[in-house]
Amino acid sequence: MEFAIEVREKDGLRTLHFESACVQGAMRVAQPWDLELEYTRVMMAGLLMRDDSSFPRNILQIGLGAGSLSRFLYRNCPRAQLTVVEIEPRVVEVAREHFALPDDAARLEIVIADGYEYMLRSGNVFDLIIVDGFNEHAHPGDLNTLPFYQACRSRLSEQGLLAVNLIGLCAGVKGGFAHIETAFDNRAVLFPKCKSGNTIAFAASGAPVTIPVSELQRNSLLLEKRAGLALMPTLARLNELPACQDGMLRI
Repeated sequence: MEFAIEVREKDGLRTLHFESACVQGAMRVAQPWDLELEYTRVMMAGLLMRDDSSFPRNILQIGLGAGSLSRFLYRNCPRAQLTVVEIEPRVVEVAREHFALPDDAARLEIVIADGYEYMLRSGNVFDLIIVDGFNEHAHPGDLNTLPFYQACRSRLSEQGLLAVNLIGLCAGVKGGFAHIETAFDNRAVLFPKCKSGNTIAFAASGAPVTIPVSELQRNSLLLEKRAGLALMPTLARLNELPACQDGMLRI
């Protein structure tokens, strides 16, 4: 059964909605390349975690929404190949018509498919996998399952990182972060919760992530200067995490 897709605009902010008041994505019309929502900015923290100028070369995004992450990555990772898997063709049409989704098949491939099925069947390998897929009820469905996260791990490169928007699905809740920890043998971390309630998890396979929080902050300032991505408010809270108690982020 089809669900309603609505585009709203107020004071220069364009938003995407599915069947409810919940915002599925947002774009500042005058600044379409910027990441308007805090949680989308936090999801980009993975760009700071590898000491490799070519990271990431291959990116997979599950769930298109308003295309905010796709636009940012397309603009700021010009050497990367980006694949976006979106189950609903109408969302792609809306993102192209109303949210400035780049039309460049050479660098940005749009795949109409179920993200769960794609992950289980795909043989491709990615440096960065971003999971931000939800249905009209703001639920991730099969994207919040152990087999899905295990498949994500199997599709990551030696430098690979996974970033997941869990919303309210975090520690102490069946599924969510517990599944990620299991799939990645506890090589996972929950970043501090966003004001919106979104909680972003990162997990790693292959080469370990071992980086001082101070270096993450320096890298963040460079990225902010280049791409306008303000991550310092989140990174300033990392020392609160068990994974960063000695001033090092380890995944």
